[in-house]
Amino acid sequence: MSNNYNLTNPLFPSLIFLSLLFLYFYSSFLPFSSSPTTTTTTSLSTSSSSEEGEEQCDLFHGKWVYDETQKPLYDDTCPFQRNAWNCIRNKRENMEKINSWKWVPNCGGGLNRVDPVMLLGLMRNKNIGLIGDSLNENFLVAFLCVLRIADPNVKKWKRKGAWKGAYFPRFNVTVAYHRAVLLARHQFQPKMGRDIDSSDGIYRVDVDIPADDWIHISDFYDVLVFNTGHWWGYDKFPEETPLVFYQSGKPILPRLDMMAGLKVVLQSMASYIEREIPKKTLKFWRLQSPRHFYGGDWNQNGSCLFDEPLNADQLDLWYDARHNGVNKEARVVNNVIKDSLRGTDIKMLDLTHMSEFRADAHPAKWLGKKDAVAVWGQDCMHWCLPGVPDTWVDILSELIVRHFGTEFGTD
Repeated sequence: MSNNYNLTNPLFPSLIFLSLLFLYFYSSFLPFSSSPTTTTTTSLSTSSSSEEGEEQCDLFHGKWVYDETQKPLYDDTCPFQRNAWNCIRNKRENMEKINSWKWVPNCGGGLNRVDPVMLLGLMRNKNIGLIGDSLNENFLVAFLCVLRIADPNVKKWKRKGAWKGAYFPRFNVTVAYHRAVLLARHQFQPKMGRDIDSSDGIYRVDVDIPADDWIHISDFYDVLVFNTGHWWGYDKFPEETPLVFYQSGKPILPRLDMMAGLKVVLQSMASYIEREIPKKTLKFWRLQSPRHFYGGDWNQNGSCLFDEPLNADQLDLWYDARHNGVNKEARVVNNVIKDSLRGTDIKMLDLTHMSEFRADAHPAKWLGKKDAVAVWGQDCMHWCLPGVPDTWVDILSELIVRHFGTEFGTD
């Protein structure tokens, strides 16, 4: 039998036609089923969706749960402690109870406590800086006291204008705080013809110039946490010695009130940060730490002698501006911050809501000095250490780990 096809067979043209038709339809659908570009897009989309899902795991909203097994990672012997916040040494009541409350976010998976060895290993040869007012110093002290567990040879560090800091030689990591209460440069100017020591004058704020304490640190830190807010009040800068805002060396006219000035400073500082701080630097803006003055402000015999956290249904009564309470500035300032930083690459570290509950966790009258309350009133603004800022450390550490990855060295 011959193996040659008979090209004169009447079925042959039909077979050719059907084959060509099949190839046409196959080639038409091919890009939708096997294109490398489409596969890459699908893969990227899946990856993006996964990352967005992770970001949606909101660490900032949840509830405090009492857990007797929850214990602080350090005590009153931490060498970085500040006396007024060292509530164990100052014999503040209920310290064991204060530190038995655990923050449980709504995102289901819970919040891991910081692993100091893992975090410093991940940050090897990198540096972390906090810039702002004394609440960021409060944060910094908690951070240092936790991290020193990983390196017994830690050394106090104070360079590059740092107010306070530490160097961890095992990991070659520096963690430090730069005090800049308004972030922008400000200085007192006595009225014309008055002595330099006169209390009669203004505070000039150059909205477009960073404070000297942090203007030269742009390339030193790999993680930065900014804040300002607690000095933006008329108790700090009364009408007799007001803030007067300058831009490009000239006074801004008409004069800005306090909140309008804050907004201009925030926008200017955010612009400076995005322009001068390297893109690779992980940048956070910590929102306000709420105060818990009851019965009056700090200079009006306000107090915070509470035994328990506030309930969720009490928070608006304390902090919603519509109720005009003495602690309303936290949410008011937060709104200005959020509006001013919209569109930047600075991430919000929103620790306000979780901290609003904790009326029980301030130093109050246990300040370590007999005359401190008589002079300054109770401290219902800063936090006992150990205390609430330790949970801030847990959250910041989690966000740093998410950003830089999970590979680390521990030798």
